[in-house]
Amino acid sequence: MGLKNINEVTKEKWLAATFPEWGTWLNEEIAAKEVDEGSFAMWWLGCTGIWLKTHEGTNIVMDMWNGTGKQTHGNGKMKKGHQMQRIGGVSNMQPNLRNVPFVVDPFELKDVDALVVSHIHSDHLDIVTASSVAKNCPQAKFIGPKEVVNTWIKWGVPEERTIVVRPNDRVTVGSVEVVALESFDRTALVTINDPEEKLAGKMPIDMDDIAVNILFETSGGNIYHGADSHYAVMFAKHGKEHDIDVALINYGENPPGIQDKMTSVDVLRMAEALQAKVVIPVHHDIWTNFMADPEEIVTLWNFKKDRLQYAFTPFIWQVGGQYNYPQDKNKIRFMFDRGFHDVFEGENDLPFPSFL
Repeated sequence: MGLKNINEVTKEKWLAATFPEWGTWLNEEIAAKEVDEGSFAMWWLGCTGIWLKTHEGTNIVMDMWNGTGKQTHGNGKMKKGHQMQRIGGVSNMQPNLRNVPFVVDPFELKDVDALVVSHIHSDHLDIVTASSVAKNCPQAKFIGPKEVVNTWIKWGVPEERTIVVRPNDRVTVGSVEVVALESFDRTALVTINDPEEKLAGKMPIDMDDIAVNILFETSGGNIYHGADSHYAVMFAKHGKEHDIDVALINYGENPPGIQDKMTSVDVLRMAEALQAKVVIPVHHDIWTNFMADPEEIVTLWNFKKDRLQYAFTPFIWQVGGQYNYPQDKNKIRFMFDRGFHDVFEGENDLPFPSFL
């Protein structure tokens, strides 16, 4: 922070100097990346958020979230009508604290051609991301299902910049075909704004109005983003109808009485059904109370892959990490750049040569 005296220190100065924790490091990395022909690059932004960049220079951001979970114990009670309350009949506060840093400075977003949002939940549909894209990227399109678009318009995004999609709709963004597919996010179906509304005995709302899965078709391969879908047999239909190279899907450890995230078994079943070449679990990073170890997926994959003749590989990513396809398709685990590539290119300075 450059402060010299304890009396200069304030909370505001600390916040300004510290957050986002990565500053513009990742923004700069993405801008400088030149994607090889016949490939694509993407970065994990946390939760299910990704940044996709193609060889042709198209940039698409999906589900980038800049919020937090619980920050205080408050009165210890859950907001009335919350979807988890409807699922589990609970009343105590959910202890879902944000578990990872902010790796992108949302106010420094540049060159974004489209913001794509899968569904209505607030850890995917983010007002800060929408504001930054709207102000910094005047040509960017806003693509999502009906109620996502309605929210953007309510926030002040010009309607003419928005595009409503339903399953099987296609939108061309630069060099990318964005294909909307059916979502299987049954948690979204019980997410209702009116806390007094009762859902028991009623037909659910139309899933296609509130949530979609997304397929990105690029010159370097196709990415299927399953967002917050639960496991569904329809994954096999998507796999039959589309060529899928890399599949991303939520993963987490569901608390007793709650069904919200895919399990390790679900992740493997989905990858097999989609006929994907690579499956990448996401969302397990973000909530402390749903935190799960993705190594469980690798262990189960190793246990089953020979008997079931799996044709895909799991990849265990890290938030802020870059993934290149097809260059990384046989990797199992991500590692950040370890640096020190120029070791001993200059003279070291030690008391004597064998000091270390």
